Amino acid sequence: MSLANRNFFKILKSGCKTDDLQFDSYERVLNCLAMYMIVAWRILYVVMLGRECPNTNCELVFDKDEWCSVYAVVKRKEPPKIPPTLYEMIRMIASLGGFLGRKRDGEPGPQALWIGIQRMRDFALAWPLFRKLKS
Repeated sequence: MSLANRNFFKILKSGCKTDDLQFDSYERVLNCLAMYMIVAWRILYVVMLGRECPNTNCELVFDKDEWCSVYAVVKRKEPPKIPPTLYEMIRMIASLGGFLGRKRDGEPGPQALWIGIQRMRDFALAWPLFRKLKS
C-alpha cells in the first residue's frame, strides 16, 4: 500500500473517527463514510499539493474568508491584499493543529492539518461577521 493510501485511511480512521460511527442503518453509515471520504481526500490533497507546488497562490485551495481569517488569527494582524503562498498557508493552518514548525520538525502532516482545517472552518464562518462589525 502506498504512503498516500495509508495516509488516506489514517485520516479516515483517526481524524474522522470512522470506527466510532454508530448508526441504526447501513445506508446511514455509507452516507457518512462518503462525506468523510471527501474530507479525507481534501486533507490529503492539501498535504500533497503543498509539497509539490509550495509557491502556488493559496487561493487555489482556500477561499478568501479561509485564508484571511487564518492569517489574522495566526499573525495577529490585518491580512495582506496579496494572498500568501500555499506553503505559508499550510504552515499557518498546521500551527492551529499543533504543528510547532521547529527546524527539525519537517513538513506538517495530515494530523496537524485536519485539526487545523477544523479550526479554520470555524474562523472562516465568523470572518464576514467580524469584518462587518469592524466597519
